[in-house]
Amino acid sequence: MSQKLIETVEKTCMKSKEEIQNFDIGDTVDVHTKILEGDKERIQVFTGVVIARSGSGTREMFTVRRIVPGTNEGVERKFPLHSPRIDKVVVVRSGVVRRAKLYFLRDRVGKAVRLKERRVDSKK
Repeated sequence: MSQKLIETVEKTCMKSKEEIQNFDIGDTVDVHTKILEGDKERIQVFTGVVIARSGSGTREMFTVRRIVPGTNEGVERKFPLHSPRIDKVVVVRSGVVRRAKLYFLRDRVGKAVRLKERRVDSKK
C-alpha cells in the first residue's frame, strides 16, 4: 500500500519523456542549469562526459565530468535528472563504451580521456 502511495506522489514530480532527451553513459552532454543570483535567474551550461547514472524514479541522478581548460584537473557534478533546476540536457556527441560506470576516466589525462564516437545510421 505505501509503495503505491509513494509511486503516485513521485509521478507528479517527474518530468515527462518529451522533456528529457535520451542520453547514455559515455555521451558528451550540455547540462543547462538554472542559477539564482539575487533577484535574477540565468542559465549556466556545464559540458562534460556522462560517467555514471544511478537511482530510479525521482531519485535518478547522473554524474558529468569535464576537464578544466588550462589545467589538467577534472571537475565532476552530480545532477538530479528530474530537478526543476535543470532546464535541459543536450547530447553533443555519443561515445562508444562497454561499461556502466566510467570511473577509470578519473585517472586519465589528456588525449587518453577521449572516447570513440558512436556513429549513427542516418538512413533511419
